[in-house]
Amino acid sequence: MVAACIPAQEKSAPQSVQIPPRLETDISVLEQDIAPPVWERRVQANAQQVEGGIYTVKSGDTLRGIGNRTGAGSEIIARANNLAPPYTIYPGQKLMIPPGRYHSVASGETGIAIARAYGRSWRRIVELNGLEEPYILRIGQRLLLPGSGDVRASAPDRQERAAAFDIGIGDIVSGGQPALAEGRAAARPTRATAQTASTRAIAVPAKFAGSFQWPLRGKLASSFGKKGGGKVNEGIDIIAPRGTPIRAAADGVVSYSGDEIAVFGGLILISHGDGWVTAYGHADRLDVMRGQAVKAGQVIGISGDSGYASQPQLHFEIRKQLKPVDPIAHLPEK
Repeated sequence: MVAACIPAQEKSAPQSVQIPPRLETDISVLEQDIAPPVWERRVQANAQQVEGGIYTVKSGDTLRGIGNRTGAGSEIIARANNLAPPYTIYPGQKLMIPPGRYHSVASGETGIAIARAYGRSWRRIVELNGLEEPYILRIGQRLLLPGSGDVRASAPDRQERAAAFDIGIGDIVSGGQPALAEGRAAARPTRATAQTASTRAIAVPAKFAGSFQWPLRGKLASSFGKKGGGKVNEGIDIIAPRGTPIRAAADGVVSYSGDEIAVFGGLILISHGDGWVTAYGHADRLDVMRGQAVKAGQVIGISGDSGYASQPQLHFEIRKQLKPVDPIAHLPEK
């Protein structure tokens, strides 16, 4: 992940601004004990090596059953054999079973935590397994891990995991949902407790209803795209006095609210449906929590210079199917 702003030697002096009060309903939610980040969930490293080969379908077989019998993921078998929903198979059909190491997803595990347990890139696991929105894993689902040549079933040691672990906004969006049991639905957005919201898979809007609006007003400090020295800004940076209200750019559901990613400091991610996500970084205060439904224009926090910000500002991103797009192209003219 490339930093959006260059670290400064010192912070600028606070500017006078009227800081909006936090709503009473938010205080009752946010003052509770917050669960650890999703990537620190405990994961049992149970990966098993599958040799692969050709499987001949028998009468009564199902794709899920073949996955259980061979140890490979049924989704991976379907992709390898160009099978489309409803995944019809017939006796005598020859199916290619892809070799590799497969992790069986357990209750409450998240994609990021699984990747961290094996010292692998979650982005690569998403690509390898063809995972798509809403990125909710199924308990018992078998994920093919990158680096199938390594036949070790145990996880790498802590130093190896730390060296390999890298996380960005796209990883949180695609790998932050706890696994669900077969047939269970994700929880509807609510003002539940922080503990409940952090341990449940949360439903995101199916459709994007409307357009985006500016999260705050200010001078554009850095535009979208490539910068000098090989740096890339995946959003825009807007200068604003510390304490300026940050507003949701569109209706949606909060998919992350925290400060565990050092470069962005206080960070909020909102899912809007149809693969659209907005990100708000360098916040001084976060007024919303994961799983909370928000409306366009609602105050979700206040601006600051947390993380690697050289001055009070807002780092703002718009993503479509995890890919950053230029926010200016999707915002109304000033």
